Amino acid sequence: NMKKIPLINLQRQYSSIKLSIDAAISRVLTRGDFILGEDVEKFEKEFARFTGMKYAISCASGTDAIKLVLMTTGVKPRDEVIVQTNTFIATLLPVLELGATAVLVDCDEHTGQIDVEKVKCAITPRTRAILPVHLYGHVAPIPKLKIVTRDALRVSHNASRCITIIEDCAQSIGVLQGVGVLQGETLQIAHTGNLGVAGAFSFYPGKNLGAYGDGGAVITNDKKIADKIRILRNIGQDRKYHHLYLGFNSRLDTLQAAILRVKLKHIKEWNRKRHAIAITYMSNLQGIGDLSLPEQPTHTYETNWHLYIIRTNKRDALAKYLEKKGIATGIHYPIPLHLQPALKHLGYKKGDFPAAEARAKTILSLPIDPLMTEEEINKITKLIRNFFAL
Repeated sequence: NMKKIPLINLQRQYSSIKLSIDAAISRVLTRGDFILGEDVEKFEKEFARFTGMKYAISCASGTDAIKLVLMTTGVKPRDEVIVQTNTFIATLLPVLELGATAVLVDCDEHTGQIDVEKVKCAITPRTRAILPVHLYGHVAPIPKLKIVTRDALRVSHNASRCITIIEDCAQSIGVLQGVGVLQGETLQIAHTGNLGVAGAFSFYPGKNLGAYGDGGAVITNDKKIADKIRILRNIGQDRKYHHLYLGFNSRLDTLQAAILRVKLKHIKEWNRKRHAIAITYMSNLQGIGDLSLPEQPTHTYETNWHLYIIRTNKRDALAKYLEKKGIATGIHYPIPLHLQPALKHLGYKKGDFPAAEARAKTILSLPIDPLMTEEEINKITKLIRNFFAL
């Protein structure tokens, strides 16, 4: 009986912290404060402290986190919002939901992060926001995007105009980025979400910090934004039955908050273990076939290795081979947004974004899970070596 290796083993993670999780859940059940209860408030404080921000406001999903930030930063119908084409559709859906126009751009062919030069060309007088994604837990080039937006605004001579940078941090919990690298000044290190106007997080179960269901949060240093989001996510009410805005229902369950509080204590250690796994992958897979491995972070940032992504022209064959041997792999993501049937109306076609299209054909996500054993990693890398020796 062959032991299967999943992409991430949530059962194993649960058994490693079962006692604290069960106790946390049972405390909520005993108190009975299921909506915006004690643990929600505590989690928000702890999450704000963890990310080094003044405010964290929880909500029902990462998708809603993005929507709440777009709503509070004043993105209106017909405004343009720039989004990279190689991201999960949840980055872009809130833009369309608010009646704004999604303007897609290509990614850097090596890193997969949003291509700053392409953003520069995509800015128009109607650009209202840029939504870079810290893809796979590596950092998006936020300082460079800030320079590009500053230059675009300097040229436009419209004093009232601003372009907001909203960080999609769904995959980047625990990721640190260097600030002030470009000016050659001393390096300050900040958690992702600190450089834009706000950061949007997802606590989807497969994330480094995952709930047992959907969940999300927004972090910001802007009190106005924080206060408004807190009201919007709770059906627009600032107190019971007193509705200030047309809000919607997007609350993080108290149960999920209690679970996340337990896991938040482990996140640094889990991210360190992911780092060790990535290093092992790196050394075991060096110089095999046409494999290209993810670049190691430089001193300017630290990744959380949310995903470990290799690239090869034999991607489909390799994935099939590993699956036969009981090893799960993933593709993040197989179809760029501009080729999604649901987004046909945006008017893009095959060939518009060559870097993203090339990556979609060659990327493969290998299992990475903080509780993986040395034996499992060696098994995976040995199979990959065998495949390329065939």
